[in-house]
Amino acid sequence: MTELLTRLFIRDRDNVQDPAVRRQYGTLSGLCGICLNILLFLGKFIAGTVSGSIAITADAFNNLSDAGSSVVTLIGFRLAGQKPDRHHPFGHGRMEYLSGLAVSVVILLMGLELGKTSLEKILSPAPVEFTLLPLIILPVSILVKGWMYLFNRKLSKKLHSAAMQATAADSLSDMVSTGVVLLGSLAGHFFNIQPDGWLGMLVAVFILYTGYNAMKDTIDPLLGRAPDPELVAGIRRLVLAPPEILGLHDLIVHDYGPGRLFASLHAEVDRTGDMSALHDVIDKVEREVQETLGCELCIHMDPIAVGDRKTAECRTTVANLLAGIDPRLTMHDFRITSGPDHTNLIFDVVRPLDAGYSSAELEDRIMQAVAALPGSYYAVVTVDTPRI
Repeated sequence: MTELLTRLFIRDRDNVQDPAVRRQYGTLSGLCGICLNILLFLGKFIAGTVSGSIAITADAFNNLSDAGSSVVTLIGFRLAGQKPDRHHPFGHGRMEYLSGLAVSVVILLMGLELGKTSLEKILSPAPVEFTLLPLIILPVSILVKGWMYLFNRKLSKKLHSAAMQATAADSLSDMVSTGVVLLGSLAGHFFNIQPDGWLGMLVAVFILYTGYNAMKDTIDPLLGRAPDPELVAGIRRLVLAPPEILGLHDLIVHDYGPGRLFASLHAEVDRTGDMSALHDVIDKVEREVQETLGCELCIHMDPIAVGDRKTAECRTTVANLLAGIDPRLTMHDFRITSGPDHTNLIFDVVRPLDAGYSSAELEDRIMQAVAALPGSYYAVVTVDTPRI
């Protein structure tokens, strides 16, 4: 069914990095959610009113909130598909994350409201009338929500969309909550017990757990999570492919929403090479990364000394010193300047984020170790922190 719908309503459906295509997917998902959830709300509200079940009525309003969430998702995708403007030069792609966050908040609010209503039902239980209508509507609702879960989960994986992932999680929580309500109705009729309030509380806890996980998944990209290791490996592979590029460092990846990745890095090249030819190599690499990985890359060239024996010896000596301090330390931009009294060893060091020492402490330890070397050496150190 998912394949059929996408074939019918999505143009160029495999080009999922295109904002216009993503907007079509968001529209399809949102309209399906609005229509199906409104129908489920009407059916459950009638069934809950007739039977007097607070759990069924609460489940009905949960579907109504899902319809509202689908509206939010629909608006979010349409806003995310807007072109960059003067105030938002990197586009509006993060609106997808914000819409997913809004859906997560709605899930949490519904869980809290259901928990409150269920607690009142536990403290003041009331008999639930057993009718045939809930036995028809609730199983149908479970089947519909099951399809919606599979539908949105498949789309979220295809698009890598946090908003659709949150919508899929919401559909899964609805399946469980409706299933529990159905079992409670059957148990109340056949065993003459009143589990309505307790079952509602159980459903509320599950909904809160689902909302928390969905919120976490949408907040992470807004805060700035580490880039995908596969993306980083792909950038390294393409950048280091030309023999003219000897190394890279200071790679930073910015995520401005799905399909809107920007990155910058420093590429090390031979300082004696033809700068015009090297610039052409850099331009080619930037285009290849854009075409292959969908990431807009800006490369800064760092000319380094190649073939200078003294520089190579000093670099090896400093690398060994760093390994003695912490094997995870890496070094780049190494160069030397010789004066009449001493030689400056100038370089950058990347300190791991989970290191048990501060940048100032690391700098002090390196300077002391370099000063203790035979000869007259002085370390000029810049301590960096990794961005990937």
